[in-house]
Amino acid sequence: MAENTAVEMKKTLGLTGLTMNAMALIAPGAFLWLTFYIQATTGVTGPAMWFGIVVALLLCLATAVCYAEMAKLYPGTGSSYYFAEQSFLNHDSAWRYARLSKFIVGWASHLYYWIYPGVMVGVMGILCGYLVGTLWPNFMSASNPGPAFMMLVAVVFSFVVAYIAHRGVNGSTAVNIAINVIQITALVVFSVLALGYRMNHPPGSVAYQFDSTSGEAYTYEFATQKAVANGQETETIVRDANGVPQPRLDAEGKPVPFRISYPEKDASGNFLTHTTPGSVVKAHNWGWVFIQATVAILILVGFESVTAMGGEAKNAKRDVPIAVIVSLLVQGMFCYLFEYFAANYFLNSGYTMQNAAGSAAPVGDMMIVVGDALFGPGRGRIFMLVEAFTVFLALIGTTLSCMNTGARVTYAMGKDQEVPEHFGLLHSKNLTPHRAIWTLAAISAGVGCIAVMMAFGDAGAPTNAAIQALPHGFLSSFGYTTHDKMATLPNSLLTVTLASNFGTFLLYGLSCIICMVAYHRHPKFSALRHLIIPVFGLLANLACMGFYLIGPFMGYGTKMEPLLALGIALVWAIYGGIYFTRATKRSGRTTLVTTREQTA
Repeated sequence: MAENTAVEMKKTLGLTGLTMNAMALIAPGAFLWLTFYIQATTGVTGPAMWFGIVVALLLCLATAVCYAEMAKLYPGTGSSYYFAEQSFLNHDSAWRYARLSKFIVGWASHLYYWIYPGVMVGVMGILCGYLVGTLWPNFMSASNPGPAFMMLVAVVFSFVVAYIAHRGVNGSTAVNIAINVIQITALVVFSVLALGYRMNHPPGSVAYQFDSTSGEAYTYEFATQKAVANGQETETIVRDANGVPQPRLDAEGKPVPFRISYPEKDASGNFLTHTTPGSVVKAHNWGWVFIQATVAILILVGFESVTAMGGEAKNAKRDVPIAVIVSLLVQGMFCYLFEYFAANYFLNSGYTMQNAAGSAAPVGDMMIVVGDALFGPGRGRIFMLVEAFTVFLALIGTTLSCMNTGARVTYAMGKDQEVPEHFGLLHSKNLTPHRAIWTLAAISAGVGCIAVMMAFGDAGAPTNAAIQALPHGFLSSFGYTTHDKMATLPNSLLTVTLASNFGTFLLYGLSCIICMVAYHRHPKFSALRHLIIPVFGLLANLACMGFYLIGPFMGYGTKMEPLLALGIALVWAIYGGIYFTRATKRSGRTTLVTTREQTA
C-alpha cells in the first residue's frame, strides 16, 4: 500500500483556490435546483422560504466570523476539530479540557461531514432521474423517478467523486473554479428570465401552464373528465395515446387559451403563489421562518470548508479568513437571495407551489416554461437541459469539496488517534487522506440510497393517478405503492437533510463557543468579533435546533422527519460516548489533559 505517516501535505492553495473550494461547496446553482423541492414540501411553511434563507444567512455570517477569527490564530488542517484543541490548550485555565473538547467537536462534525455528501449523491440520483424521464418519458417519470434507478446513480457518483478527491486537491481546485463560473452564470440567467416572465404576464394574459406527466408547457386549458379512483370521484386530464393533454374546446371548437392568474391559496387553504413582490420577502409567520431556516442551512454550509485546508494554504493566516467570509457573501447574500426571489416570484396558476411540491425538480419545470415563452414552444426543454448540465457540474463540485473537507477532518482525528489510526495516513504519491476518502465514499453511497428510498413520502406523496401512470419496470416504478401509504411514511430525503443540518447547527454552535474560548483574555480580543457575534451565532444555532423538537408540535411543518433526525443525532452522540470511553481505556490515555503543551 502506497502510504506513509511521515509525508505531509503540500502548500499549494492561494486565496483564489481556497475561495473557490468553499464556493463550490455552497454551490447556489445546484441548490436552487435541488433544495427548492425540499423546502416546498415542508408543510405549510412555503410562503416564508425567502425569509428563512435570510435567517439562515445571518446565522452563517455570525458563524463565519468565528471561523475566520480562529483561522487567524490557528492555521492548520482539521477545521473546528483543530480549533477546539488549540483554543483550550492555549487557554490559561481551560487547557485540561483540550482533548475532550476536540473529540466532542470532531465527533459532532462527522454528523454533518459524513451525511452531507450522502445528501448530495442522493440528489444527483434525483437530478439524473428527472433528466432521464425528460428525455425518455416511456422509460422513466421525470416528476417521480424510480428509487432503484436513483440509488444506482448515487452509488456510482459517490465513488467517481471519491476518485477525483483521491487524486489530489490541485485537480479538485481547477474543477471547482470552472464549475463556479459556469453554474453562477447559468442560474443568474434563469433568474432574470423568471422575473421577466412574471413581469410580462399580468393577470388575465395568455401564458403557459406546465403538465408534469408529459413534461411540457402548453398555452391552452386542459380538457378533463370525471373518473373514479379508490372509490372517490376525481377530475382527470384527457390525454392522447402519447400522454399529451388535450385542449378544452370552446363553443366554436377552438382551444380555450390558458389565462394566467396569481391566486394566493386554493380552496383547501394550500399556498399557491405570491401575489406581490413584498409577499416573497415577507416573514408571514415566524414559526414558518424557523422551519424554513432549518432546511435552508443546507444551501449555505461550506464556507468553513477552507479552514480544513490550512495545511495546504500558502499563506493560511491571511487567506483562509478572507476566503471564509468572501465565499459566503458572494454565494449566499448575492446569488441565493436573488435566485430564490426570482423562483418564488415566478410562481403562478400555471405552476404553483403545490406543483413544485410534487416534482423532483421544480426549477427544471420552471425553466421549461420560461424557455418556451422566450425561445418558442418546445424549445424550453432544450433550455432546461443546458441549465441542468451546469447543475450536474455544480453537484460534482459541491460533493467533491465536501468529501475533501470531511476526509481531512477525519484524517486529523486519525493522526491524533481519536478514531482508528489508519484514517491518519496520507497516500505517498497523491498526498491525500485516501483511507478517509474511500470510507466516506462508501458511507455517502449508503446515505444517498437511504435519501432516495422514499424521496416522495409524506407531503411529497404523488397522487394515485400519477403512480398508476408511472412507466412499469424495476428501475422506474419499484418502491411506489399508493398515495395514502406513501403519505404516512417520512420523506427520506428531508429526513437525511435535516439530520445533516442538525449536525451543522451543532457544529456551528460549538464553534461559536470555541471562538469565545480562543479569544478570552487574548491580547487581540474584540467585544464585537469575539463576544457579541459568537453569542448571537450560538443563540441562532440553538434556536434552529430547538425548532426540530417544538416546531412540529406547534403545527409548523411535518413531525416525522425532524424527530427522526433528532433520533439519528442522539444515536450518534451515544455511540460517540461509548467509543471515546472504550478508546481511552484501551490506549491508557486520560480524558483530561494532565500536561500542558502549547503548540500555537
